Amino acid sequence: MARNVEMNSVLSAAEIQTRLLRLPAWRLDGQAIVCDRRFAGFPEAIAFLDRLVEPAEVAGHHPDLEVSYNRVTIRLTTHDAGGLTEKDFALAETISQL
Repeated sequence: MARNVEMNSVLSAAEIQTRLLRLPAWRLDGQAIVCDRRFAGFPEAIAFLDRLVEPAEVAGHHPDLEVSYNRVTIRLTTHDAGGLTEKDFALAETISQL
């Protein structure tokens, strides 16, 4: 249970900046981190979304997604915690490896 509390604790601004250094494709946007990915076309963008399903389900943490033809925007925040938590950065690291 202590691990869940730790994973759901809102990170400080300094902690967020430190974690973002390890995720160069991600940027801070308010109380979320955001990544834009571009693909050759719509089918490739949707195939990428399909690959996101399993890691998000395993983590029990689901990103907000936006698709515009060949671009996918991924937004992570922990809504129930009211900001960014370790869960967001753990999933961002996984997504960055896809």
